[in-house]
Amino acid sequence: MLRLPALSRLAIAARSHPLKHASSRALYEYWNRLRAARAAPERGQLEPGAIRSILSDILMIEIGGPERFTVRLAGTRICSLMGRELKGRAFTDAFAPGDRPEMLRVLDEVAKTSTPMVGGLVGESADKRLLELELLLLPLRHRGRTEARMLGSLAALTFPYWATLTPLVCLRIASSRVIEAIEALALGKPGMPDPRLRAVGHLRVLPGGRA
Repeated sequence: MLRLPALSRLAIAARSHPLKHASSRALYEYWNRLRAARAAPERGQLEPGAIRSILSDILMIEIGGPERFTVRLAGTRICSLMGRELKGRAFTDAFAPGDRPEMLRVLDEVAKTSTPMVGGLVGESADKRLLELELLLLPLRHRGRTEARMLGSLAALTFPYWATLTPLVCLRIASSRVIEAIEALALGKPGMPDPRLRAVGHLRVLPGGRA
């Protein structure tokens, strides 16, 4: 488990909101409107123009095949932060080797239970600079199956001068914080904890699964 005292102050300050980054909030609210009473919206319902302002932070992941979770779309800001194109690569390849099994468990949980997930990550450059990011993963139906696609966002919570100039060589899963339910945000009640939160490794999975 990675513990970073210098970064933890940011997590504590933002703990009152379940989603810290504006891109995460905008994507979740759009996804929630599309799905209505269902567990997840259909892939064909997505309209890029409706989320134009956050496309650079958006991920699309294909589930299945030899890589299990393959990036089919990665926004320009995500690729700039990582210093490489992520499309066509296994999503877990972006993570430090020791964190990949835990990330796989989280991806499996989202895919199998149609449950939204939000977590804190730390990106590390070759010269050991650190950048805190927020990852949001949302289930998505494709041709009637909820285990075929996944929609997400990956955004830096701060943007220092060196970001994109000094690429991140890997992502690590940060130590967990208390995350309040996204469902409370959807109801206009931020700040309300949900006792149904459950742990998957160091992350917290939020309710909102199969209807």
